[in-house]
Amino acid sequence: MRDPYEVLGISKDATEEQIKSAYRNLARKYHPDNYADNPLSDLASEKMQEINDAYDTIMNQRKHRKNSGNNFNNVQSNYPDVRNLIASNRLEQAQELLDGVPTNQRDAEWYFLNGTVQYKRGWFDGAYASFSNACRLDPTNAEYREALNRMQRSRTNAYNPYRTAAYGAGCSGCDVCSSLICADCCCECMGGDLIRCC
Repeated sequence: MRDPYEVLGISKDATEEQIKSAYRNLARKYHPDNYADNPLSDLASEKMQEINDAYDTIMNQRKHRKNSGNNFNNVQSNYPDVRNLIASNRLEQAQELLDGVPTNQRDAEWYFLNGTVQYKRGWFDGAYASFSNACRLDPTNAEYREALNRMQRSRTNAYNPYRTAAYGAGCSGCDVCSSLICADCCCECMGGDLIRCC
């Protein structure tokens, strides 16, 4: 079978709407009803079958990719080598490949992968900036959006001095002061003085 994208006359990075539009245009042109009582009807039927098969193949591939979740290596990529290096935790080599891409050629996926490397290395501010750039350049990409959301959640759940141990954030300076003041009040009620003031 020929490349299904070639059959529909579209590029591999075509959007779903572009795929459907190309399919509709070709279906209108080659539909067998247009060739009734015509010596080309058999050829039109064959062509229509090829168009249907190509459309089904492309849509099934894309559906499979969506259903496979955020599996890092299951997406169509301009940087498969970088993805493989990141997946095998060879972060320095991945960063070297990314750094070799000229600045004017850095697309949304480049920023996503750069952010992934930085995140795995513990460089969270750089990772957040890269994920933000990836989402700005390609706001509809679910993989990039999930990475940015994960970063935002981790920033929200980061150390907050006003949270108490009851919420699982550990003991902060405010917790210690509050506890000492409460203990002092209890001692004074009992006739003692834990914290001597003036």
